[in-house]
Amino acid sequence: MSTERRAAARAVAAYTVLILGALLTVAPLVLSALTAVKTPKQFASESALATPHPATLDNFRTVLDQGVGRAVAVTALMTVCITCGQLVTSTMAAYAFARTSFPGREVLFRVYLGTMMVPSAVTLVPLYLMFAKLGWLNSFWALVLPFLFGSPYAIFLLRQYFRAIPQEIIDAARMDGASTLDILVSIVVPMSRPILATLAVITVVSQWNSFMWPLVAASGPKWQVLTVATASMQTQYNAQWTLIMAATTLAIAPLVLLFVVFQRQVLASIAVTGIK
Repeated sequence: MSTERRAAARAVAAYTVLILGALLTVAPLVLSALTAVKTPKQFASESALATPHPATLDNFRTVLDQGVGRAVAVTALMTVCITCGQLVTSTMAAYAFARTSFPGREVLFRVYLGTMMVPSAVTLVPLYLMFAKLGWLNSFWALVLPFLFGSPYAIFLLRQYFRAIPQEIIDAARMDGASTLDILVSIVVPMSRPILATLAVITVVSQWNSFMWPLVAASGPKWQVLTVATASMQTQYNAQWTLIMAATTLAIAPLVLLFVVFQRQVLASIAVTGIK
């Protein structure tokens, strides 16, 4: 077999594997959406992949009336607050670790990074007891405060990106009289839009899918998040899969839309780490 044929065969095999992987990833989403717009009678009598005729939105209306609509609003507000807080505080901390000099910088960074090795279940009980002492359980602050002020992963990701920015640009700004905050806001942040967009997407997905801490910290219906509401629906509507899939589709759709909007920035942050 010639070299060209071997290369073509490898390309076909690679694309076949990628297409199969994409189908395995997309198939549950399509199945969820198809089930959500079917009536219970259609779901029981037809194939799972059959096209609904006609499609109905009654399942979405039902789950929204059962409290899922409020859970979506609470989850969206929590996610926006945490994402904004993470971006601001992680950017400042990452710049400090990447571009400023102070005693014990590397040791402090390694110790802080080492907290990534601690399972979240270990800190769950102490965190719960602390918020119980403060009287903040079953409140919005209980959902937001533990995750508002940066994270080791976010700071590590931004630090590595900031270190790739040429020092000459920062030195030139200092010679022009720019302060550290001016350099961060006017130079570093605009040059780091792809990685900031990627971090925003990662944070949104992580917080949107958060389950254990919201379940423990806000057990009442007032501040119930979407994941907890969907899990409770699986018990409440055990055999009504059209309703459960409607709630699942409401939970998935914003994340799919978010990736579609920011996919270019995410790919740019992966492909580009320097400045031409």
